[in-house]
Amino acid sequence: MKRILFLFIALTLAAPAMANSPAAEEAGPQTLYYALVPAMVGNYGSGERLKYYKADVALRIASKEAEDKVKHHEPLIRNQLVMLFSQQTDESLGSVEAKEKLRQEALKQVREVLTQEEGQPLVEDLLFNNLIIQ
Repeated sequence: MKRILFLFIALTLAAPAMANSPAAEEAGPQTLYYALVPAMVGNYGSGERLKYYKADVALRIASKEAEDKVKHHEPLIRNQLVMLFSQQTDESLGSVEAKEKLRQEALKQVREVLTQEEGQPLVEDLLFNNLIIQ
């Protein structure tokens, strides 16, 4: 009886270790973050005084295959984002809500570009690691 109890306890303690094996991790969904490096820097708005932005952007992607496709289309994605940022005004960048709206629009445009090029959006989310306006 003691042996059975000991065996049961040993198997119970070993179960979490087996759950973290590499085979179990490969079977689950992956989340990768692809940073657009270097940061995008440019000017925005119109008027007498030039205004600048600096945006560090990361894309959340579900698989390595999707990451490879995003890397391939990075110049087109960067162009779309630079054009979007350059169209902004002080009002569209002045509050947290406005920045969230800009993030959503940037995600929408990235997905549209990738859908046009690859037939599927590939990107789950777009994140601003840093967004500086001056």
